[in-house]
Amino acid sequence: MQPRRGVTLFQMLVVLAFLLMLLAFLLPAVAKVRQAASRANSQNNLKQIAIACHNYHDSNGILPPGVDSNHFSVAAMILPYIEQDNLYKQLDFKKPCDDKANAQVRGAIIKVYVSPSDPLPLPGDVGPTNYLFNAGSQTSLTNNNGVFYLDSKIKLQQIPDGTSNTLMAGETLRGDRMKKAVTVSRQHVLLKSAALKNLKDNTGVDDFKNNQNIAGDRGGAWIDGRFLMGTFTGTRVLNDSKPDVSCGGEGGLSGLRSVNPYTNILMCDGSVRVITNTVKLDVWQKLTDRQDGEVLPQF
Repeated sequence: MQPRRGVTLFQMLVVLAFLLMLLAFLLPAVAKVRQAASRANSQNNLKQIAIACHNYHDSNGILPPGVDSNHFSVAAMILPYIEQDNLYKQLDFKKPCDDKANAQVRGAIIKVYVSPSDPLPLPGDVGPTNYLFNAGSQTSLTNNNGVFYLDSKIKLQQIPDGTSNTLMAGETLRGDRMKKAVTVSRQHVLLKSAALKNLKDNTGVDDFKNNQNIAGDRGGAWIDGRFLMGTFTGTRVLNDSKPDVSCGGEGGLSGLRSVNPYTNILMCDGSVRVITNTVKLDVWQKLTDRQDGEVLPQF
């Protein structure tokens, strides 16, 4: 009877090396599948938001304001149209959105408002959002030229550039709630409201460099429509190297942020597109301005 032959150490190493090579080939493919699934889910969230805004328009004759006098957001006003009527009925719109009367609803996590593409863990005390609504290409939330600004009452017919050429909302990374300057993707510069009058393109750069006036509450609460909480302006390009700047929540400089060189954007006709880092500021401003009267170039 011949002795059984065992597996040599060399053979085991060869098999192990083969398995590691196979794993190295498979991991990128798995990552791409997951990334594609996350992107598709986020696009579906945006489409649901668009349908809700259009249904609100059908019911009220106008689109919801970007932010009202009590700082409530578009996201709060369209709750009944995303199957969240019970939450909507619990809100007291006669009091500020951050009043204790609205604290319980403020803490609700709403799946439609959270992007699966953002790896940041969800906070436990407040419901955040990854989707900000377009106020326009100007810095202030007052009388801007977009679709969702302070006390805006825009009708779809009042978008002369066309709903397919005008931005409704965009996907962005949430702030990490830190007050230390680490990355412009997660923190921004918070100045007083008076700074809005003298904003320049490089405003906030030195503050961020010197770790001054730092905030990390971008998209911090879906209920809140103030600047960088529920609204943004087309004043910085995607993933701009310069920090976003909020002037007391009344306006400022902002660009969408993403872990990728692209992000999803929602047009007023309900279509979802992808915008990349290569899009120039002038094109971005035309997208956010509902009435510039110019033909939108390809992007």
